[in-house]
Amino acid sequence: MLAELAELLKEFYNAPFRGAVARARRQEDDLFMLLVFSEMVGVPNPAAYFTLELQPLLYQDFHEWHKRMGMDRSPTEWFSCC
Repeated sequence: MLAELAELLKEFYNAPFRGAVARARRQEDDLFMLLVFSEMVGVPNPAAYFTLELQPLLYQDFHEWHKRMGMDRSPTEWFSCC
């Protein structure tokens, strides 16, 4: 009974912040994707050598990312995901 009450109070406290935390995480992920794919989009990246090995891991999320950033088509000519 006491454990259920503690769980209910925890849920009551955390519920209003879920949207804000999810939004902040999505923005952070978008910034990371821009950092990894910046050379491909045309932005000079001094850390491109280090982020190059991350690109194959993030290709599956590239389509959703460029749509969320307002690009209807893939920003590159040689990598078409649409």
